[in-house]
Amino acid sequence: MSTPWLMLVAAGLLEVIWAIGLKYTDGFSRIMPSVITIAAMIGSVWLLALALKSIPVGTGYAVWTGIGAVGTAILGIILFNEAATVARLACIGLIVAGIFGLKLVSSAT
Repeated sequence: MSTPWLMLVAAGLLEVIWAIGLKYTDGFSRIMPSVITIAAMIGSVWLLALALKSIPVGTGYAVWTGIGAVGTAILGIILFNEAATVARLACIGLIVAGIFGLKLVSSAT
């Protein structure tokens, strides 16, 4: 996997951190969770911007949001006891398939 793709994956993982972090900030009223969440937001967007120098914007943005959506949904199930129905897990699987499909057909190195 090339550096732009590694940056994109890291950006997506930071998106998961800030999305889950929002739950812990209690409306940005708790300092430490808020600081971590804001730092993850900045890092996520910064890495996305760097990755988009080489990866097409449509592909990069879709992969970034896909990683964030999948990671956040899975952690929602694990951390917050959200529903883990077959239909929900199948839809998460479709997002993962889309992420891999976009990587396969991307012209970026």
